[in-house]
Amino acid sequence: MMRTSLPKVMPSEHIFIPDPANQRVFRNALGAFTTGVTVVSAMTRDGPTGMTVNSFASVSLDPPLVLWSAARNSARHDLFTAADHYAIHVLGADQYMLSARFTRGGLGFEGLGWEENEDGVPIISGTLARFECRRYTLHEAGDHTIVIGRVLRAAQREGEPLCFSRGTFGRFAVEG
Repeated sequence: MMRTSLPKVMPSEHIFIPDPANQRVFRNALGAFTTGVTVVSAMTRDGPTGMTVNSFASVSLDPPLVLWSAARNSARHDLFTAADHYAIHVLGADQYMLSARFTRGGLGFEGLGWEENEDGVPIISGTLARFECRRYTLHEAGDHTIVIGRVLRAAQREGEPLCFSRGTFGRFAVEG
């Protein structure tokens, strides 16, 4: 069957072509997709570093691969894209303050208990899940670098995830 008409537009729907003049509108549209919240950690010459990230996704079960994206304008971009090993910590609903530590201007690892794994990566215990990775490949993609890692070890516990949607942190609500 051949479609001959344009898709039906809902009355409240705003259709636009993303460009530099409407970046905020595009960002708002992307914010309609709720994500989990992670902290990615790595070791540098100056000690442990971390970054709050919501661009985390699974890639493959065999081999076990995951990805996240680092903004190229981030002061920590080069530290993470150069790291051979890193860990991705999936945060629980009660760990908002942990996510705030690793945003711009946050305390980072200062005063935070952590351990070093066998690859020299700083590990934060008590998160909902953790993926300890070796860098597999990097892909330049616009203003971000997509970092794909091979999962060497993983950890998981039961609990509610910390969610991020439309610029706000929250919880997942179960219906019914």
